[in-house]
Amino acid sequence: MSMELKKAIDQISKDKGLERDMLVATLEEAVRTSVVRKYGDDIDVEVSYNDESGEIEVYQFKIVVAELDDEDEDGNAHIVLEEARKHDPSVQIDDEMGFRLKVEDLGRIAAQSAKQVIIQRMRDAEQELIYDEFKDRRGEIISGIIQRRDKAGWIINLGRTEALLPKEEQIPREHYKRGDRVQAIIIEVRKEGRGPQVIVSRSHRDYMAALFRREVPEVDDGTVQIMGVARDPGSRAKVAVLSRERDVDPVGACVGIRGSRIQNVVQELRGERIDIVVWSPEIATYARNALSPAVISRIVVDEEENLLEVIVPDDQLTNAIGRKGQNVKLAAKLLGWKIDIYTETRYNEANAIGRGLEQIASVAEISIEQFVTAGFQSIERLREASDEELASGLGIDDNRIADLRAAINFLSPAPSASNGDDADGETE
Repeated sequence: MSMELKKAIDQISKDKGLERDMLVATLEEAVRTSVVRKYGDDIDVEVSYNDESGEIEVYQFKIVVAELDDEDEDGNAHIVLEEARKHDPSVQIDDEMGFRLKVEDLGRIAAQSAKQVIIQRMRDAEQELIYDEFKDRRGEIISGIIQRRDKAGWIINLGRTEALLPKEEQIPREHYKRGDRVQAIIIEVRKEGRGPQVIVSRSHRDYMAALFRREVPEVDDGTVQIMGVARDPGSRAKVAVLSRERDVDPVGACVGIRGSRIQNVVQELRGERIDIVVWSPEIATYARNALSPAVISRIVVDEEENLLEVIVPDDQLTNAIGRKGQNVKLAAKLLGWKIDIYTETRYNEANAIGRGLEQIASVAEISIEQFVTAGFQSIERLREASDEELASGLGIDDNRIADLRAAINFLSPAPSASNGDDADGETE
């Protein structure tokens, strides 16, 4: 029986990857807990595992006294001198004597209790070991087998533990079945009561970056650096790259010969289209690259509002915006800036109106902010407004209203009556 215990310890240590000393300490503590439960807290007991014999040795220590007091009627902590001298004739009062207890004498309930303590301690130790193994593996790609589905997502068997692929971390329209092998990136390791919870993702932007590190040696060794990733998982993505060496083309390195490298990434992501763009510290240049394949006429940068006004030729609007706005949304996400797209025609018209308002405001000595606040955002709106609307909205008197109307007529005259007469004449 003793050698069976030794073999069990060795086998558990090997199978579970647990330290042998920890298992022995757990076993000793479990037996000690059972002894205390059987005999009471006042018992002085020492438990040790004999590795040579494979036995658990339990010793109870008692103080030699002349007689037992009322607090120790059962003799758990003391032994009377007469009884003690039956074991050792030379013993004296206040000496300490040790008596070996048989583990078998603990009883069925105590033995069962010890077993439960051992199982729980081993489970805790195994879970702690698994947590320590995975907590530093965030950002690493793992592979596992789809095991089952629950309300939170798919459960993936990783061997020693399980991982959760939540619904929100899945690629839309991907379907799995039990037994499928799937790859994902570890994004979080939680410490929960039932054990460590490994959370993985296939839709996270870091997953794409990790795939490029795996497929592109220049990315893995830092020659090419991934500066940003924006994804519409399962549909399209943009990856910004920068080369640390002048002779290395970052886009070419990521694409590979005949597209071999990027195709491996695309295949893993079930056909997700990927645009590789060159990163630049100049936001206008970076934006121009990010909005590819659209042709850009010019870009106006508003750093205070973190806004880019992008002007494109009239026939490039669809390319710039993309299907369902995907191209401009991904570019904005990649840059971290707001992007407004204008055609050249629309931008020039808007600017003409804006410049006209500024001129009128200057001549009439009324700030452009007053016009905008009062809701007069175009020359036409000013021209159509009644005197009462102008007075209440802008807070000006009749004289200034007259000056304002003079400025409007001078800088942006309405179509003349003679033009109307000529038109009428031509129709007659």
